[in-house]
Amino acid sequence: MIGGISIWQLLILLVIVVLIFGTKRLRNLGGDLGSALKDFRGAMKDSEGDKEDETTQDARKRPEDPQLVDDLGKTKPNTGPVEEAQRRNAQKSETDDKQD
Repeated sequence: MIGGISIWQLLILLVIVVLIFGTKRLRNLGGDLGSALKDFRGAMKDSEGDKEDETTQDARKRPEDPQLVDDLGKTKPNTGPVEEAQRRNAQKSETDDKQD
């Protein structure tokens, strides 16, 4: 018993539906419903693929960090925060030495 409906009531309902619509129409309806679900799933997969493509394209379009690009426009290797701070301090001390 499902929600107060017995198996006999479901069978009677099924017989009435078959008598009203006929087996051919029900078969066509089932096929149409199946193809609609298949198309829907395909569209969902395509939209997920499009989102992934957009994120990779956005990542490629994003400008690089200006601290990681040298004067010639070539990308410098990311040395990490400690090495980067040491490099900045060295450059700062060089400019201070030149001013003296």
